[in-house]
Amino acid sequence: MYFDSRSEAGLQLAQQLVERYRYENCAVVALNDGAVLVGEQIAAALHCILTMLIVEEIEVPGENLQFGSVSQDGKFSYNSSFSPGEVYEYSSEYHGYLEEQKREAFQRINRLLGDGGLINHAMLRDHTVILVGDGLDSPTVLDAAIDFLKPIRIQRLVVVAPVASVDIVDTLHMRADEIHILDVKSNYLSTDHYFTDNTIPSHEETIAMINQIILNWR
Repeated sequence: MYFDSRSEAGLQLAQQLVERYRYENCAVVALNDGAVLVGEQIAAALHCILTMLIVEEIEVPGENLQFGSVSQDGKFSYNSSFSPGEVYEYSSEYHGYLEEQKREAFQRINRLLGDGGLINHAMLRDHTVILVGDGLDSPTVLDAAIDFLKPIRIQRLVVVAPVASVDIVDTLHMRADEIHILDVKSNYLSTDHYFTDNTIPSHEETIAMINQIILNWR
């Protein structure tokens, strides 16, 4: 399945959610800039808040593997697809490099967020959280998002995306209360491949837009 744009895919997902969640306390949490374009259609249909969780992925050097990710609360989440032995091996071999990457990732997040930040626990507490991706093929961003949500008392975790890999969907069946994926790929290509229009605002523009929305709520 292919989509004209992320907004068009968001409208399709909103149609699946609106009947059940239109009158529930929901919060839409996007996982990246492209996901905001998907999520804003869902948030508009449900008349609920829209925000974004900033996550930076950390790669194993030279192996094109995601070792884990850092979220905006500074917590590091290991790639859940790694065995304990693999985590130990990479942590031992690349300890200095990985620690430096974690520090740099958190610094980048803080520079983007500024003083106010985008998201806090109070915004999500006692809500159904709708976690939105524009495409899900790596577990590390999801790992960081789910770890971020663990200490927060939420009603339900609903994960939605236009497209996802088979492995991710298998994982989500165990970790989410509900999933809505429009197309599941056994051979996942790049996320951009599935959209005709790949125009996405810059990270800074997206954050400025969401911060303005949050100020209006307050």
